[in-house]
Order: sequence, then structure tokens, then C-alpha cells
Amino acid sequence: MHVITVSPEHVTATPNATMTGHAAPSRGSSELSTWHVDMAAGITGPEHSVNREQVWLLTAGSLEVTCDGRTEKVAAGQTLVLPPDVLRRIHACEHFEAYVAMRADGVVTVPGTEGTRVLPWAQ
Repeated sequence: MHVITVSPEHVTATPNATMTGHAAPSRGSSELSTWHVDMAAGITGPEHSVNREQVWLLTAGSLEVTCDGRTEKVAAGQTLVLPPDVLRRIHACEHFEAYVAMRADGVVTVPGTEGTRVLPWAQ
């Protein structure tokens, strides 16, 4: 059993959002990563794909997600399931917060760049 307490080193701020890591291999989870996303209104993240399914539970605000050419609005209280290996882009219609869960070995691919990127908050 592991009890995880969030600390400042678990927080990653990017130009698009702030992610606070919870469960991850570096914090005792062997299979799953979970984190909290806080994104300001009007921000649009980069187009990318993730090699693992992600489940997003919105706890505040709303977002629009374009995934595989389809756009959906997701509001607080709704859950978004994003499939693996499909291009997606998140836009904050208003400030939103969400908890995300994913297999711990997920990596990101960004069109026009070589290789993959890890998600530091999920490691």
C-alpha cells in the first residue's frame, strides 16, 4: 500500500496548463498514472497523440476536444474517454479542472517532431 501526498515537485507548469501528479511509478504505482489538470480559459493545447487510452473527469468548467476530426464539448461532471494513438487537441472554453487516469507507460507524439515525449507528471 502507498499513500501519496502531493508536493511541489509533483507540479508541472507549462504554457498551456498546470498538471499535478498523483499516482505514478515514481510515487509507488506500478500500473497507473493519475494527475490533475488546471487550464485557463481560452488556452488551446498542441495537437498530439498519446499511445494509451486516457480518461478525463471534469470537475470544473468546460473544454472542447477535437479528436480524430470530431469536436465535442465536455462540461464539469462529465467524463471524456480519449482513445490511444489518435490526434487530439484540447481547448479550454472556460477555466477547467480535470482528473486524468492512464496506464503508466504512456508517451506523447507531436506531429512534425521526431520521437516520443514522456509526460513528466505521469512518470
